[in-house]
Amino acid sequence: MRAFTHAPLPQRVVFGAESLGRLPAELDAMGLRRVLVLSTPGQRALGERVLALIGARGAGLHAEARMHVPVEVAEAASVRAAALGADAVLAVGGGSAIGLAKAVALSGSLPALAVPTTYSGSECTAVWGLTRGGAKSTGRDPRVLPALVLYDPTLTLDLPPGIAAVSGLNAIAHAVEVLYAPDGTPVTAIMAEEGVRALAAALPRIREEPRDAEARAEALYGAWLCGTVLGQVTMGLHHKLCHALGGGFDLPHAETHAVILPHAAAYNAPAAPEAMARIARALGAEDAPGGLWALAGRLGAARSLAELGLREADLPRALSLATASPYPNPRPVTEAGLAALLARALAGEPPLVEKP
Repeated sequence: MRAFTHAPLPQRVVFGAESLGRLPAELDAMGLRRVLVLSTPGQRALGERVLALIGARGAGLHAEARMHVPVEVAEAASVRAAALGADAVLAVGGGSAIGLAKAVALSGSLPALAVPTTYSGSECTAVWGLTRGGAKSTGRDPRVLPALVLYDPTLTLDLPPGIAAVSGLNAIAHAVEVLYAPDGTPVTAIMAEEGVRALAAALPRIREEPRDAEARAEALYGAWLCGTVLGQVTMGLHHKLCHALGGGFDLPHAETHAVILPHAAAYNAPAAPEAMARIARALGAEDAPGGLWALAGRLGAARSLAELGLREADLPRALSLATASPYPNPRPVTEAGLAALLARALAGEPPLVEKP
C-alpha cells in the first residue's frame, strides 16, 4: 500500500515575462525597507539595475559572490549587511549569488530573496553550502530558504547557450536524484519527471536559437520544478560526489554536475528501475543513462572531469572526500564502484550500467 509524507516548503513564487517589474510591490508587501542586493562581479550590471528598480528600498549592492561560497566571502557579506542595517538580502543571478544569500541568512536573522537568472534551482531549497580549506560542507536550515523567488524568463535571454546547457543539466540532476530518493512522494515524482521533460525539450532549442523566448521560459519552468522537488528530499550519490569535487578541487559547479550525471545514473540504474523508466520517458530515450549522455553531447557540454581540470592523481582524494560520511542512495556506495565511476568520468567514457 502507498504511504508517504509530503511537506511543501513555504515560499512565494512569482513567474512570468517582465515580472521583475513587480519586485518593488513584492518588497512593499513584505514590509522590507533596506534590502542588500547580492551578485557576482560578472553580474554587477544586473545588480545595479535591480538596485535602481527598488529605489529607496535598497541598502546597497554587494557584488562579491563566488562559486562554492568560501567562508571568508560569506563572512564579508554578513558584515556588510549588518553595517548597512539591511533587513533582507536579495540574490540576483545564479547559484553563487543565491548561495551567498543563504549563507548570510544562516548567520543571522535576515530573510533571503532571489531573482534567478540560471537554472541552478538553489533558490528553491533550504540547503546551504560553505567551502572552508578545500572542503565543502552542506546542511539544511529553514532560515536559508528564500521567502520570495521572482522568475523573469527575459532575464535569461542573454545567458550564453553553453552556460544554459550545463546549468540545465545541473537542474535535471536534481530531478534524477528526486526520483530515487528514499523520501520522495508521488507529487515530487510527477514534478521531477515534468521538469526533466521541459528542460530536455527546451535546452536543444536554446542551443539552436539563443533568443527563443518560449524555450527560455520553458527551461526556467523546468528548472523551478526540479529545484522545488530537490528541496523536499534527501540527496544521494550524484550531489554528494559533485559537492566533493567542487569543494575539494574548485571545479566549476554546473559543469561538474553535467559530467557526473550520466555516470551516477548508470551506477544507480540496477537499484532504481522505476526512476530510470521515468527519466527515459521524459527524455524520449531508450534508457536513462544513455539518454542523459546523449543530451549532454547534443548540447556540447563537457563530458570529462579532465576537461574541467581534475587529474588522475586527484582521484584518491576525490574518492576519500566522497566516502567520508554515509548518505542515502538506492545502491550501496562502495569504494570500488565509486572508483570505477570516477575513472570513467575523468576519461570522458560513456556511462556503464552494471548488470544486476
